[in-house]
Amino acid sequence: MIIDKLENGAQYAALHPNFKVAFDYLLSTDLAALEVGKFDIAEGVKAIVSDKDGVTAETAGEKFECHNKNIDIQLCIRGNETMGWKPRTDCTQPKGEFNEEKDVIFYADKPDMYFSLKGGQFVIFYPNDVHAPMIGVGPIKKLVVKVAI
Repeated sequence: MIIDKLENGAQYAALHPNFKVAFDYLLSTDLAALEVGKFDIAEGVKAIVSDKDGVTAETAGEKFECHNKNIDIQLCIRGNETMGWKPRTDCTQPKGEFNEEKDVIFYADKPDMYFSLKGGQFVIFYPNDVHAPMIGVGPIKKLVVKVAI
């Protein structure tokens, strides 16, 4: 997991071939003007924009998730978002099998820690990072960039 400010995003371009594409997009786009929805940025790089009220830690924990085929770059555009995190290797309570089509598995485990992002900050979740996003009060606008592995 990596946490930083968007203005520093370019320094992570070397970590994955499509990170440059993702961060070039994030740094050159009027993020506040993005409409809610899903769209392709480039081959292997997809985006999901949401703008909704945050939820309790308990509600977010119901979707404590990780992925096998994608790395998430989750950017808080507006609001304050708290997220739960735990290493996948420490999770022992899967809720069902891995869903290949949706690239997700959920866990009943509890996060080891919580951290918060404000507008202009991002987190990179690798497949070993189990996460519970969207914890907060009031509206949170965010962009999740899915980078195929």
